[in-house]
Amino acid sequence: MITSKQFFVSAIGTDSGKTLISAILARHLNADYWKPIQAGDPRDSEEVARLTGNTLTIHPERYHLKLPASPHLAAKEEGITISLNDFELPSTGNLIVEGAGGLMVPLNDDDLVIDLPLKWNMPIILVCNIYLGSINHSLLSIEYLKNRNANVAGIIFNGPETRSTESIIEQKCPWPVLLRVRKIDNLSGQSIEHYASQVKF
Repeated sequence: MITSKQFFVSAIGTDSGKTLISAILARHLNADYWKPIQAGDPRDSEEVARLTGNTLTIHPERYHLKLPASPHLAAKEEGITISLNDFELPSTGNLIVEGAGGLMVPLNDDDLVIDLPLKWNMPIILVCNIYLGSINHSLLSIEYLKNRNANVAGIIFNGPETRSTESIIEQKCPWPVLLRVRKIDNLSGQSIEHYASQVKF
């Protein structure tokens, strides 16, 4: 049974800041961290460990693939077919699970990243990073989550303050904004602690 303190971190696309947000959330909850699929190096689990001062439990990836690409392609290069049945949640308390890429990144010919939290009925936190085109990508992701009847805890903005962008997304989003992470020039444990104290749950 999934508790209210276990969350799946996904995003509107690749390089949206999921690892940074996962580190902040893990610190906020004093939670374990798990990235089920890592494609390429460096490993995101190593970055989370560094940002949190190696004080949290980091669970090993189910798949650590060599090619920095979509999981279905990276797995195919190694003669592997990923199945949803391959994944079992770590037996623990508070937990942050980081997805690979965006919601609709393929795991195989049939399944997508979104199918993992849906399988576990795990609350999703959607990272909406700010860039030209992010309104469209955010609203498409929000509509997709609504259509899949996903369990969504809220969204997190990541990037420079752009109220015109954020306000439009907020108007169309049925879930709360849990945090706003602005540009961090010197990423450190102190900045992680700063934002961890601002998470709204």
